Amino acid sequence: MALILLNEVSLAYGHVPLLDRVRLAIERGERIGLVGRNGTGKSSLLKVLAGREKPDDGEVQRQQGVRWAYVEQEPALDNHATVFDVVSAGLAHVRGLIDRYAQHQDGDLDALQNEIEALDGWQWEQRVEATLQRLHLPRDAMVDGLSGGLRKRVALAQALVSAPDVLLLDEPTNHLDMDAIEWLEGLLCEFKGTVVVISHDRAFLDKVTTRIVELDRGVLRSYDGNFSTYQQLKEEQLAQEAVVQAKADKLLAQEEVWIRKGVEARRTRAQARIERLQRLRQQRAARRDAMGRVRMEVHSGSASGKLVAELERVSKAFGEGDQRRTVVKDFSATILRGDKIGLIGPNGAGKTTLLRLILGLLPPDSGQVRQGTRLEIAYFDQMRERLDLEATLEDFISPGSEWIEIGQRRTHVKSYLGDFLFSPARAHAPVKTLSGGERNRLLLARLFARPANVLVLDEPTNDLDIDTLELLEQLLADYDGTVFLVSHDRRFLDNVVTSTIVYEGDGRWREYEGGVTDWVAQSTRLHGRAPVWDVADQVVAAAPRKSDVDVPAATATGTTAAAAPTPSAPPTKRKLSYKEQRELEALPGRIDALEAEQKAIDEALADGSLFTTDPTRAAEMATRHAEIESALMEALERWETLSQPS
Repeated sequence: MALILLNEVSLAYGHVPLLDRVRLAIERGERIGLVGRNGTGKSSLLKVLAGREKPDDGEVQRQQGVRWAYVEQEPALDNHATVFDVVSAGLAHVRGLIDRYAQHQDGDLDALQNEIEALDGWQWEQRVEATLQRLHLPRDAMVDGLSGGLRKRVALAQALVSAPDVLLLDEPTNHLDMDAIEWLEGLLCEFKGTVVVISHDRAFLDKVTTRIVELDRGVLRSYDGNFSTYQQLKEEQLAQEAVVQAKADKLLAQEEVWIRKGVEARRTRAQARIERLQRLRQQRAARRDAMGRVRMEVHSGSASGKLVAELERVSKAFGEGDQRRTVVKDFSATILRGDKIGLIGPNGAGKTTLLRLILGLLPPDSGQVRQGTRLEIAYFDQMRERLDLEATLEDFISPGSEWIEIGQRRTHVKSYLGDFLFSPARAHAPVKTLSGGERNRLLLARLFARPANVLVLDEPTNDLDIDTLELLEQLLADYDGTVFLVSHDRRFLDNVVTSTIVYEGDGRWREYEGGVTDWVAQSTRLHGRAPVWDVADQVVAAAPRKSDVDVPAATATGTTAAAAPTPSAPPTKRKLSYKEQRELEALPGRIDALEAEQKAIDEALADGSLFTTDPTRAAEMATRHAEIESALMEALERWETLSQPS
């Protein structure tokens, strides 16, 4: 039996169905990656699995005795406790058993001792200490003084120490540095239980997952394998789906033309064809097409000088006496217009300090920094400090004006917001109503609306869905200005940057050509060993997503208005030959058989699962579906011809 089983589960907010009678079985030992566009309901599905949220309809079955831990995207922690105490709360059950044993509150101490030993309870403090060390967490620090990234790691540690059977993780890599991400990858790969994780880190999903479950338009589709396998299968499915939908739209358009010519609705086969047209209209109206894609364009402003910045033996330190810490030590570099620089280092290494030195926003303690000319800098801040939560989306993007000018193009702010998938109705909604991913998207919209020839992006990938990530990659790769990119998303860095500046300890930074994979290779040759965190994953270039076919439906016309005008005299039916009469008699059976076969194909392809389990068979059925459409049209038209009056 599955550990968790969803049976015909539905969930909706307002009129938007997030889950539409979905089925999902989660088995022991699986590592499932849950993917989908922002706002499709991935976090809501995870809460349903964790029992934090009840579905509107359907059934959620869980095996008795199964333990699970859930790490939220924005975890709620006790701000007045130390890190050690908060993480230890994950072992509250074990500590309670030990307290009962110590106080002799249970008559059967042997059974109590066996239960504690089965949970490895006697070593609970060592487990907490080891987890804190691995996640680089300060044992005695108060939680209220921690950054967002450290808080996320505390919540992750609290879940891990409990040794759950099912681990539910919502964006666990957000704010983690590469060292911690790699450790988490290794831990999850060795984890004996089941993992369900929401993540937009494609390299992480490739390394960890054994199955990808996609939430798309309220429907769950499962793909065996890691993220790269899913991408390949998904592209094939979208291509087949586009073909089927285009054929259906073409047929609908042909039938709309036919009904406008006028038919005698009382005739049996003509009436059947009208009913078929009604079904086509209903199917087209009910078909929930793939969501739109973000359209991004950067206002690059005027070109900067060829030199952006030149640093010569620059150093910077903070603190006094024994507390003095050198963040940048004897760093030299020359950055030219068009360079795309990735900054890599653990949290707290000083990436932001180095950026401020490069941009002339912070004076060095020693060394020289020479700035280029005509620099126009746009800054994307990691912690969203510039978000005015009370402002409307429209005012935040373009205060005091309804228009935005990008290059030579003047765009209405509502249209511009639409490019970033914000509907016109939401233009007047406050920023505080947006999800984390939507806020990041809004920040990108504001960033790209400002003229700039230098972009500084500090963790822009957090909370963005994979489609938007791929588009942002392409946009930055084509951008003719200079880019500074701070990110722990290895694949994103590999696909964008031309060089990397890497922290190598004790305030030392070194520049390497290429992305993360190139840095690992060069560092290994230079030092004779891999760097501190090994990120030499095989990088698979993301395939461009095929465009969904968007054929507008023909205008619906009621059957009453479609009735033919009454003829002035009753027509006389021409005499059919023997062969034609036999053909006419056989046509109803042929039409019924074709419609039955087509219905069976529709049902087989409806949930998309056949595209993953047997893609060859799915392709054959899609081709046959198109052949049936043509055959049906021919049969219906032949019936009409043979039944026509002379």
